Order: sequence, then structure tokens, then C-alpha cells
Amino acid sequence: MSEAGVHTISVAIPVYQGRTTLPSLLAELAAHTTEQRTPDGHPYVVKEVLLVFDHGPDGSDQTLRDLAATYSFVRPLWLSRNFGQHAATLAGMASSGSEWIVTMDEDGQHDPAYLPAFLDTAMRTGSTLVYANPTNDPPHGLIRNVASRTTKFLFARVLARGSGLETFQSYRLVVGEIGRSVAAYAGAGVFLDVALGWVNPRTTTCDVVLREEGGRASGYSTRRLLSHFWRLVLSSGTRGLRVVSVIGVLFALLGVGLAAALVIARLADRVQVQGWTSVMVVVLLGTGAVLFSLGIIAEYIGVAVNMAMGRPLYLITSDPELGPLGRRQRP
Repeated sequence: MSEAGVHTISVAIPVYQGRTTLPSLLAELAAHTTEQRTPDGHPYVVKEVLLVFDHGPDGSDQTLRDLAATYSFVRPLWLSRNFGQHAATLAGMASSGSEWIVTMDEDGQHDPAYLPAFLDTAMRTGSTLVYANPTNDPPHGLIRNVASRTTKFLFARVLARGSGLETFQSYRLVVGEIGRSVAAYAGAGVFLDVALGWVNPRTTTCDVVLREEGGRASGYSTRRLLSHFWRLVLSSGTRGLRVVSVIGVLFALLGVGLAAALVIARLADRVQVQGWTSVMVVVLLGTGAVLFSLGIIAEYIGVAVNMAMGRPLYLITSDPELGPLGRRQRP
């Protein structure tokens, strides 16, 4: 809850290889744990930083213990084993208790100095979800950057078209009650940003400059990046299944039409080969029936997929005017 109109923020950070980068990142976040004001005049304070240990190989667990002993606002969360960045992020969001949730990486490329800009952007536009919009190329190399841009283009224009989600980053600000609800209903394997796009009424971006990753190697191999992309494809909705069902219906109708045309041609003595017409009619009608059945099956699978991913029919929230967005400055 807020105190005297002050916006409270929980920062959730999944930790896999943070031994060398977390101390400096927490030192920067510490500057935001006393009441500050954004450039637009909104008071805010970081109430807690949740460090979610995802069983990395570099001894980050001891770093979390040391940071918790140094800073009173640090809350370590201990996962039972390695579940991956998305699951660790969801665990941090579910354990938060502030009006806003900020998610960021452990490697230092996300600058905490942009927290006030995120909040100003949300308040200025009335958005419940704000993504970082890097104005420079991420420090990952040309091939990975091109692959990342291509993936996000396909997601926005093809896979999740119409969702209002044009881009996404792991550096994001979301209204707390929405973030905690997403963490509660998102099914296993669902892509976090897909789940956020299901229920956020308004999403926008905030320009940021990404920093170097603190000199540590990336935790993502080519295989893990491909797996990451495939999970995005599978959890981005049932558009692919809908395409299968539409194709099935179209080919079934085409088969019926061609079969009728062949029968008419045979009756008009335009087909001279004996038995050819009957064979083609059987093949066309049989193939059409199979494809039509596949279309129906695809529709049923689509319903099951939505249920498995945990996509909700609705999400109840509090009156927006009683939440943090209700404190926007009125003209």
C-alpha cells in the first residue's frame, strides 16, 4: 500500500549468474529506497528488491546472503532448482507487495536510473504496463540482435497480432495487482509477455539506453535461445491452429466443388477414361472430409491450449481511480 500518495515499487530480479554484477546493481537501487520524486513530480520509493535464486553455477547464492545482510530492503527467494528466467521472474512478481512491480536483469545492462522515467511514462499515458525501448543496440552481438528484432517483429505482426503488444523487454514496469495476478494464472511454459498481454488494457514504452553486461558471459546458448523462441511461438496463441482449421474447411469445399465439376464433365462425355471420374471423386471427397475433420480437431486443441496456458476469461481489478494511476496530475 502507498503512504501519503507515494508510489511504492517492488523490483524483481531473477538471479542465475549474478555474483559479480549484483553488488553494484544493488548499490544503484539503494539510492531509490528513500522517497524520491520523478521529473514530473510523482513521489516514489523502492520498498523491496526480490532476488530470486535460480541455481546458477557461479556461487550467486552466497552473494544473495551477503546482500540481504547488507541491505534491509533485499528479500532473497530460493527456488528448489533451476526453472529458468521466466519462472524466476514470475516467482518474484508473485511474492511482491507494492503498487508497482519492476522486473530487470541481474547483469547490469538495465540502469535503475530509468525507474522515474518508467513511472512518469505510466502516469502520463495511463498505461498499466511499460516496457523499456532501447535506443541503442543491446550488447549481444550482431547476429543475436538481428534475431531478436526479427522475433519481436514476427510476434507483433503475426503471432500476437491485435494484442496491442508491439515490443517487449525483460526491463518492464507493471501495476502490482496485475503482475501478481499474471504470476498466479500463467501456466507452465507460457511466455511471460504473452501472459501480460492477455490482460493489460494499455501498454506503452519508455526510451532507455542499455549498458554492457558487466563483463560476464551470457547465460543463453544458441540452443537455449532457440528453445526460448519456440516457447514464444507455442504460447503466443492459437493463431496457427486457426490457420489449420481454416485451411481444412477451404480444401474440403474445394474438394466438393471439384468433385461436382468432374461429375458434370463425365455426364457431358468430356472424360473418356472409364472409372477415372469415380476414383477422383472418391479421392477429393475423402481428402476434403479428412481436412475438414482436422480443422474441427484443431479448434478443440485450440480450446485445450488456452486452458493449459491459463489464459483467463476475465481479470477483476480494483477501481483504477483508487490505484496508482488514479494519482495522475489533472490538467
